[in-house]
Amino acid sequence: SENPSVTLFREYLRIDTVHPKPDYDAAVQFLERVGTDLGLACQKVEVCQGRVVLILTWQGTNPRLRSILLNSHTDVVPVFEEHWTYPPFEAVKDSQGNIYARGAQDMKCVSIQYLEAIRRLKTEGKSFARTIHLTFVPDEEVGGHKGMEMFVQRPEFKALNVGFAMDEGLASPSDTFSVFYGEKSPWWIKVKCMGSPGHGSRFISNTAAEKMHKVINSFLAFRESEKQRLKSDSSLTLGDVTSLNMTMLEGGVSFNVVPSEMAASFDIRIPPTVDLKAFEEQVATWCRSAGDGVTYEFHQKCMDQHITSTEESDPWWKAFSGVCRDMKLQLKLEIFPAATDSRYIRAVRHPAIGFSPMNRTPVLLHDHNEFLNEQVFLRGIEIYARLLTALASVPPLPAEG
Repeated sequence: SENPSVTLFREYLRIDTVHPKPDYDAAVQFLERVGTDLGLACQKVEVCQGRVVLILTWQGTNPRLRSILLNSHTDVVPVFEEHWTYPPFEAVKDSQGNIYARGAQDMKCVSIQYLEAIRRLKTEGKSFARTIHLTFVPDEEVGGHKGMEMFVQRPEFKALNVGFAMDEGLASPSDTFSVFYGEKSPWWIKVKCMGSPGHGSRFISNTAAEKMHKVINSFLAFRESEKQRLKSDSSLTLGDVTSLNMTMLEGGVSFNVVPSEMAASFDIRIPPTVDLKAFEEQVATWCRSAGDGVTYEFHQKCMDQHITSTEESDPWWKAFSGVCRDMKLQLKLEIFPAATDSRYIRAVRHPAIGFSPMNRTPVLLHDHNEFLNEQVFLRGIEIYARLLTALASVPPLPAEG
């Protein structure tokens, strides 16, 4: 009695693509099988050893027009099974229709919704002027450096002739649907403090720990100010403020030895409204004011701040928002608070929207007991079918001749 789309979704969820050793081969074979069943053309691109991007293509009637790209990632984050009610890779469905599995929200649901929306449209005999490509990429959950970041630089990506892209969003606990038109720039900074070493029984001057204390105070004072700014202004979302967290602290060799070096690592996510050069100068000022021998280095420094137009004059957004109005979907436009593969797509100058059609659903990505209700999942297929119909039918743009 189960809807076949739900059955397919649960089958995909049972493929163990969890880090640090995701079974990418099994995922690609599964998706290729579904694509072939739908009559889609298939291409596999190995962007580096063991990292394959699968491309499934529904050819449009006018291949010269720019295409619609539907992107999703195949990997999922680790689990702590002792905190799960059901085994996280069995896709158990409870009596309320909630399907529990790692990847239920992030983002195997979207992958199957794309495919099942195309199945529905093909069954109805539909065809469109614009080509629709589906890309299934690896390693998004570890930064996308061996996935989408490499893929967008390859000729195979350029050959897709992308006009507009959709990628993942977030669930929404309310009636509204979250739509993400930009992302924060993730910066990972490691601050090192050098100081005078000595015996733990003495008041050593100019220690690394004293400098580190000043560094931490400066960084966390800024964190508190942004936290209060978010709290005091109900119009702001997490995507509108700079988040900052100290995530690692290193130093010391023994209880009775004052260390000559300490290091702290910070995860900072900066919205596109912030001047990145000015923000780095602020970081440099915090380090200088802590004393001599204080340096910082970047382990990640995203400088791209491209956002996607949400003006009604934009033909892509007009098509997207028009469907949502017709379906009476309430949209909440936001900057994504973390990072997705959309940032790499926008960085090569293609508009991209982050959208996962999951309203009335708690946000459980990366959390214990991640689940998605089957009715919300099925409604998402209907939403994507309508969106694809509109987007793949956008009339030729001036740049397309």
